[in-house]
Amino acid sequence: MTASHEQSFPEIRDAVRRLCAGFPGEYWRALDRERRYPTEFVQTLTREGFLSVLIPEEYGGSGLGLTAATAVLEEIHRSGSNGGACHAQMYTMGVILKHGSQEQKEAYLPKIASGELRLQAFGVTEPTAGTDTTRISTFAKRAGDKYVVNGQKIWISRAEHSDLMVLLCRTTPREETRKPSDGMSVLLVDMREAVGNGLTIRPVRTMLNHATTELFFDNLEVPAANLVGEEGKGFKYILDGMNAERILIAAECVGDGRFFIDRASAYAKDRNVFGRPIGANQGVQFPIARAYVAVTSAALMVSHAADLFEAGQPCGTEANMAKLAASEASWAAADMCIQTHGGFGFAEEYDIERKFRETRLYQVAPISTNLILSHVATHVLGLPKSF
Repeated sequence: MTASHEQSFPEIRDAVRRLCAGFPGEYWRALDRERRYPTEFVQTLTREGFLSVLIPEEYGGSGLGLTAATAVLEEIHRSGSNGGACHAQMYTMGVILKHGSQEQKEAYLPKIASGELRLQAFGVTEPTAGTDTTRISTFAKRAGDKYVVNGQKIWISRAEHSDLMVLLCRTTPREETRKPSDGMSVLLVDMREAVGNGLTIRPVRTMLNHATTELFFDNLEVPAANLVGEEGKGFKYILDGMNAERILIAAECVGDGRFFIDRASAYAKDRNVFGRPIGANQGVQFPIARAYVAVTSAALMVSHAADLFEAGQPCGTEANMAKLAASEASWAAADMCIQTHGGFGFAEEYDIERKFRETRLYQVAPISTNLILSHVATHVLGLPKSF
């Protein structure tokens, strides 16, 4: 492949590739079989400073922009590793950085940057609210100097491997607000104190090793000092984090797509059938080339969205479009890669079937393709809303 994708942060990309070389396919296959969390991998990324690139230098981070973070995650995925175990450590802290008090920033950000504290859990989705975030019902009732939280969350990744969680909950019932997005607040929950004291974590087994869980809140007490920003303004606070999440996950999909293209190209050159490399056949080479075109196009969209985010410009539509383009390109590349390998594509030792399962997630999470299409239709094209 050409070096065209190396245009941004070549030193970071090279360093990430070297780090990932220490965590080869065997490492990820063993974790996959046992459904274990990649603790050693996450610790190494943290120690080398790759998870704190977005934290300002004054708090112990690198102070770089989202484009640097996309380079990190893209290379992790291109190397055959998986950043899903820790990518939230990058962007979830943005809620504290942008909307937290000075005391909260000083108390948490340096420890998040050093890895002393893990902030990886983002508590938004609920079983009956799905993507319609305004209908969440987990409620935090103010009682003196604390909030008492009751409710339930689902698809909360890494809750068992996080010290802190950014929790979105209602502090005013939906029917009592002027706008449905009003009346929600953000609390910073210390998971170490909460588990067993009103918080129950239940793992949810899925088709991939993603450490996702269901959470139950039963009169969980959270200090009022852990309120981020103003009460009732929480929905607005998490939107930035959601845009960052979509752009970063789109970068992971670009990395996945390049992994599949790299593997398929190499195999098509080496695999001989009927006396010549299968890559000489247009029926094999054209799908690889098409995947390359789609992934390269998606990468440009990701870069554009990241540039807008860094410049503080509105980027919700671009973040959504980047996520849709990249997730669909990576899934098509995954399918192509399996087809190119034939039966070997299904063999564990090639790592393709694992990555095939992993990259499929991103047309569903963190927002489904249909919701992105609906956003573009109504917000960009002016079509009437369907809901």
